[in-house]
Amino acid sequence: MIDEAVRCGYSKCRAELPPPGPQGGRRRSFCRDTRWPGGRTCAQMARAERDALDALGLDAGRATFQLDADRLREHVDALRGPVSDLAEALEAVQARLDEVEGGALAAVETANRTTAEAEAARVDAQQARERAERDARVAREQAVQAGEEKTAAVERAAAAARQALDATEALGAARQQAQEAVAAREQAEERALDAGRRAAEAEAAAREATVRAERAITERDAAHARAEERRVEVDTVRAELGEARAALATARAEAERHRADLADARAQLAAAGAARDEAAAALAAEREARNRADRELAGARERADAEAALRTRVEADLERLRADLERAHAEARQARDQDTAQLRALVTAAIRDAASA
Repeated sequence: MIDEAVRCGYSKCRAELPPPGPQGGRRRSFCRDTRWPGGRTCAQMARAERDALDALGLDAGRATFQLDADRLREHVDALRGPVSDLAEALEAVQARLDEVEGGALAAVETANRTTAEAEAARVDAQQARERAERDARVAREQAVQAGEEKTAAVERAAAAARQALDATEALGAARQQAQEAVAAREQAEERALDAGRRAAEAEAAAREATVRAERAITERDAAHARAEERRVEVDTVRAELGEARAALATARAEAERHRADLADARAQLAAAGAARDEAAAALAAEREARNRADRELAGARERADAEAALRTRVEADLERLRADLERAHAEARQARDQDTAQLRALVTAAIRDAASA
């Protein structure tokens, strides 16, 4: 947009001048009421500025103004490349963050499945222990029954002994029955001891399965905590990414403003030949714009360095998260293998007990 208003010719003032009165007349080139240090007017300050430029050998004419405009254009073109590279780097970081978030969610789901499997193994071990307890009760009942049989056998032996007083053949039969009763009692006691051992083994296996289930629950909680920490880190990186995008938008706005300033400079270049004092003021404004462009370019470079450091830190966090996920997978596989082996041993023992019973 071209500013068509007539402004003060002093470079540090540039205030808009009022139009001529209703009677016409020549338009003023400087402010009439503005005063600077020492009570000097804008015209006096502009004259001193021109004298200083002449003393330094600086020409504020059309050629110098065109050279400054070209330099400003080169600065804007040089700024466009780093801004585009920064935008591409931010897009790559966003894609990598999405990938890391997906991996973290998958790790949490795997930990949940591992916990469910451990819980199922614990339930199976509990059931095996209950079956072993039932077998122990049955064995105890059989031992009690064997004791009753022993008592009955003793009673029968006593009766046989009484009958042996009457007949030697009856005494031999009673001795045989007593020996059979003793053998039956010994077998019942051995079965009771074996059932007790099996019950103790089943109880120990159940306790071990319970400990493993509790360990799996602890590991699941730790995995949830780590996933929550990764989620907080991802949110932090996203916030920093939003700030970087805002900085990028600001840089783009500054670039657009530089383009507008360049268009204004071209328009002012067309009117630069009108008067030497106005050209000197435009030259000072352009030099200020060039300095501002240099400062903004330096700021953009600093933001690019900050973004590079952020990208390095994000990559380190991603490597640490990947190592945590691999370690969680290894622990889950080891726990699953141990639970499978224990469950297989329990099933084998149960089958063997059922076969022996």
